This record gives sequence, C-alpha cells and structure tokens, in this order.
Amino acid sequence: MSWDCGLKYMFSTSPVLQQGSKCILQDKEDLSRLEMVQRLAKDGCRFLQSHSKGPEKTSEPQSDEAVRLCVRERGHDVLVLRRVLSEQPTHTAWSRGGGREEAKTRRYAVVSGTPEKILEHLLGDMMLDDDRRTTQGKESDMLLDDFLLTYPVFMSTSDLCQALLGHYCNKRHKIKEDLKEVLERKQKVLHLVWHWMSLCKEFLREDEHVKVFLKSLYRYVFDDLYEHPALEKDVMELQKFYQLRRRHTVDDDSPHRNGRALSHQLSLKENGLRSRITQRENKEVLCRVYVTMDSYLSAKVHSEVVSQELLQAVAERMDVPASELILVAITYPGGRLLLQPQDRVFSNSFRPVGRLHVCRKDLGEVLNPFTDNSELQQRTARMLTLNTWDVAVALTNFDWTIFNSMHEQELIYFTFNRHVCSSYTMPLETLLQQCNEVQLWVMTEVLLCPTLCKRVQLIKKFIKIAAHCKAQRNLNSFFAIIMGLNAGAVSRLSQTWEKIPGKFKKLFSELETVTDPSLNHKAYRDSFKKMKSPKIPFLPLLLKDITFIHEGNKTFHDNLVNFEKLHMIADMARLIRECQQDHVGNGIAQKSSSEVRAYTDYLHVIDNQQTLFELSHRLEPRA
Repeated sequence: MSWDCGLKYMFSTSPVLQQGSKCILQDKEDLSRLEMVQRLAKDGCRFLQSHSKGPEKTSEPQSDEAVRLCVRERGHDVLVLRRVLSEQPTHTAWSRGGGREEAKTRRYAVVSGTPEKILEHLLGDMMLDDDRRTTQGKESDMLLDDFLLTYPVFMSTSDLCQALLGHYCNKRHKIKEDLKEVLERKQKVLHLVWHWMSLCKEFLREDEHVKVFLKSLYRYVFDDLYEHPALEKDVMELQKFYQLRRRHTVDDDSPHRNGRALSHQLSLKENGLRSRITQRENKEVLCRVYVTMDSYLSAKVHSEVVSQELLQAVAERMDVPASELILVAITYPGGRLLLQPQDRVFSNSFRPVGRLHVCRKDLGEVLNPFTDNSELQQRTARMLTLNTWDVAVALTNFDWTIFNSMHEQELIYFTFNRHVCSSYTMPLETLLQQCNEVQLWVMTEVLLCPTLCKRVQLIKKFIKIAAHCKAQRNLNSFFAIIMGLNAGAVSRLSQTWEKIPGKFKKLFSELETVTDPSLNHKAYRDSFKKMKSPKIPFLPLLLKDITFIHEGNKTFHDNLVNFEKLHMIADMARLIRECQQDHVGNGIAQKSSSEVRAYTDYLHVIDNQQTLFELSHRLEPRA
C-alpha cells in the first residue's frame, strides 16, 4: 500500500494486548534497533510499514507532518497521531549526553480518535515535574487544554467523570504495575482534575455529575492514603474544591486501620472546611419590559428581582406613578399572567417567566412612540445633558462585568449545543443581547428627536461615545453604536448628515473603517490585535469565526473525533481567556456617574423595523 503523504506507521494491537501499554516511536532508525523489535514482540504488537513495488530512496528527508501513527483495536482505527517536533527536553536525550540539538524530540499530536483513546493518550503523554503538581512541556499542556475545552462536543460531563474514575481506580489497567507506576498514574488523573476544576471555575459548580464525581474521587484518594502517603496533599485539595466533610470511616478490620493517626490529623484540618449551602448568586441580567407592542425598556436588573422592584424602577424611568401600573407576563399567544408584587421575574434558568408588559391598570399603554413634541423635546434634552465619556464608561462597565464572568466553553456550547445547554451560555447571550439593544437604542434616540438641530447634536454625541468605547477597549458597544448610526433608517437622513461638522464626519469615517467587513474584517482584527488586555471583543464576529470552522470541517472522520478541528475551536475559545487577563494593571472598569448609570440601566428601545422607518420618513419624507 502507498500513501500520498509519505511513510505511515501503523500499530495493530492484538486482542491479548492489555490496554494501557504503549510504545513511543521516534526516528525511523529506531525501528531497526533490536530493543524496539523486542519491545514490540513482547507487547504483542505487529509493526506494519507501507511498501511500494520496491524500496525507494529519496534524497529529501521525510517531514514530520508526513508521518502518522495509527492505533488499531479489533481491526478498527481508534487513534490517529501526527508526528511533530517538540522543544521539550526528554530524559533520554540528556542521559545520552545530548545537547540542545538532541533535546528537540519528535512527539505526536492527536489527529483523530475515539474519546476513550484520546483521554488515554492524554494521560499517557502527560509528564509530571518533580513535585508531581504540574506538567512539563507546552505540548502536553496544550493537548490537555484542548481536550478540557472541547470535550462537550464528543462526550458528556457524566461520561468524562466515569472515564476519569475508571483510570484512577485501575479498571482500564489490568497489567501488573509497581507502586511507583500506580502512584504516577493516579497523580496524572488528579492533575487533570485540578486543571479541569481550575479551568471551569464556577462554570460546572451546579452540575450534579461533577458533585458526585468529586465526592467519589475524594473517597478513593482517601482510601489510597495508606498505600500512597504522597496523596495527602491531593486529599486536602479535594476538600477545598467543594468544602467537603470527610464522611469516610475506617473499619476496624480494614487494612487502613494503621493510618488512623493520619486520619485523625486530617479530620482536625477539616474543621474549618465544613460544607456550606451555596447561595444563589445575584447575577446581573438584561430584562425587556415592553411599554408598547413594539417598544420596550432594556432594564439591567439582578436575577432575583421581584415584580414590585421591577415595576417601581420602570415607573421612575417612565415618570409615571407606580400605583397606576401593573406587570403582566404573556405566557402564550393570548394568555396573560398578572404578576403579584413578590413574584420572581426570572426562573431558575435565568429566563423571564414570559414576555413582560407594563400596563396601566386599565391595560392601556404607558408610552406611545408617537407622542407630542413637548414630551420628545424633554426626552432629547435629557440625553444631550449626559457626558459622553460617562455614557461610554457606563456601557463598558456593564459589558465588562458580564464579559469577565463569561467562560470560554460558552462558545463551545453556543455553537454545538445551543438549545440543549442554554443555561450555560447566559453571559454570552446577555452580551449579544446588549450589543443588539445598544444598536437599537442609538436608532431610537435619533429617530425620536423631532428637530433637526437637536438630531445633529445627538449624532455628534453618539460618534463621540463610540470613540470613547474604542478608547476604553470595548469593541462590543463600539460596533453596536457604529452599526446603529449606519442603519438604513438613520443613514437615509441626508438633511441631518449634511449638517454634521467636517471634523465629526472625518472621525466617523475613521471609526467606520474599523468596522469595514472587507478582507474578512482585516481592519478590525489588526486594530484589536494591537490593543492591550483586558479588552472586550466584538462577539458576533468571534461566533462567526467559530461557526465557519464548525461548518467547514467535519466533527467526525470514520466515527473518530476530528481533534484537529477541535484544536482550532479551542484556539478561538482561548481568545476569551486572553482578553480577560490583566497582568500589568490595565483595568478596564472605571467609576461611572450615578446619573448616567440610572439612564443607561433602562434604555428605551423600539425593536420594530417598520416603526423605525415610519419615524424616519416622518422626520425627512421622501423627495
């Protein structure tokens, strides 16, 4: 058989070969060595090399990309690896007296495989340092990060928990291991768990499978303390994760009874780590409260808000007595639910109980977009008194609060399991909603301004707010404002735009250039790359990039997970982590004006495009 990419190495694992054994193939010359052949024969492996009609010798050395390793079980491929150069020094290279040249070894990157084999390779490839707490080498850390970020694509959290317990408890390793090998294998599993818990932070805190898994792992590690005292630090780490109390008791007839002194010592340390009932966090969310059929207030409230609080806040914003208003939830077409004062507005999944409408007690509308000029003049005057920098700060502070709580895996769930795991993507969805509503807010404010001179002042103000958002490294709100000013209903106001001063037109043109979609948004990508972290990216474009990777590459090849695709997805997800980091004190949050914050917390938005165009044509009718 021949391969277009060059020589291919293939293992065929016999049924008698126990899982968990592995061979590392390095250079081609290694394959002719007697010890390699003996190792292969001892492990029950057959080494197959592709042959053509005759041995062909080429003057060009074979590239690492051309060499692949395939692991087979029962006649089926279960893992495909690609040979890559590694900067990681190996014990073998230094033991032979090798220098830097020899320290560059050949390792194998995962191309595809079954979930179980990818995890097995990950644990086998992991190298712990002297204190057994961290791995050596960027490659193994990258593989670990890729796996933990993207595992929801090909296995559930429950399956991952069961697989890790299986590896820890030796259920997948039937061959005879000495104590040192057993300890190292257990510590590799624990290192993966530490990395997983550190990566997920609070993301999986409420997952019942993770809770049960950590409790089970805690019992197993505690049971192993007698035979492996080096695991004492790991027991304490597990206690800290979920503040577990030790429920495991040692039987008098158990071989662990000799470790009672240690057990007593540990129990004393646990006194300060008693379990606590986790309080539900008051997360800030966006809530749409409709005041007409096509306009609403976009309200920033905490997730525990009750009907009375929300109604009072809306009444203040609309300058209407709260005693005259009621809050109604439209639960289904034609169905109305009158919310009582202490009824919670959001369910446990942070979703509103229905489409919320605030009405007068006679079920009349509170505000009509087509009100008389005196009311609109007063509305515009209030907006024009706000300081543009303070408005940008208020928008950025809210965006940053949500973005900083966002987890990289939300991009994965949103792209692959959007409808199944919607509760995991609330911060991401909130930011997307905020971007959309800031765009509509800009359009609404401009189109509800009745006089030409005030409209010109409003547009100048929004151009300055957009520039300030860019200066504050908030590209999410920056894009939203520019898109609002470029929307058809606003951009068609030729008489208004003619009155904009030249310096503002020039500034707007420069800001527009950053949002230019040509060459795959090259201007934005170049500008964003130069910005120091922390910074807030334009999330719709990031999701577009991930969607293109997802749609353009198969997730499975011949029933094997396409891990090269997942590596690209993980690279995109890691951008969130990079944007959230602040190593040198470039904090993005600033103190904002309470007056401005009170205004931006309740943005009046018209979300009906037909209504917006009607307003636009009222201001400047067609010629």
